[in-house]
Amino acid sequence: MKKLTPRFRLQIKTHWSLLFSLILLASCSSENIPIGPTSLNSRFTEEQPALSGNGRFLAFVSNRNGAHQLLVYDLQQQQFVRIQGLSRPNTIVESPSLSYTGRYIAYITSDQGRPVVALYDRAAQQSQILTPIYRGWVRNPSISPDGRYVVFETSARGQWDIEVLDRGPNIELDVANGATVNAP
Repeated sequence: MKKLTPRFRLQIKTHWSLLFSLILLASCSSENIPIGPTSLNSRFTEEQPALSGNGRFLAFVSNRNGAHQLLVYDLQQQQFVRIQGLSRPNTIVESPSLSYTGRYIAYITSDQGRPVVALYDRAAQQSQILTPIYRGWVRNPSISPDGRYVVFETSARGQWDIEVLDRGPNIELDVANGATVNAP
């Protein structure tokens, strides 16, 4: 019968802890993530999540399908929302922000090689650039819950400042059905 030395016991403990770590690592692998055409998760990079005010829609930037794109996911229906004309080929799409019901999406895109703030209206299925003439760079847009105001950072004065863009009183506001709107 062989006698166990303290050195051998240490090797046994190390062996079991290594085996236990590998089991834990395998149980947390990406293979357990549900993946499919209607799944929120994928094997690709997904980042910059933004939630609508009512908590139903989630917008994020993804590298699925071999393209850098902005996706909108309906958490209630557990499926992706089709958004025509939002992501153009070979353009940047970053920093999404959603209005209350997710009708309006403010985001950064590129125009002639420079970042600009754009707004997508899901009801009209149209996108428009809100900052076409800004001299400086822009980043981090955020839209108000009703969709009237868009704030963002700009470097027009040589430093990062905050700008508030009022889309005007005549826009169609994003409010829940039956809600009243008080003028500011």
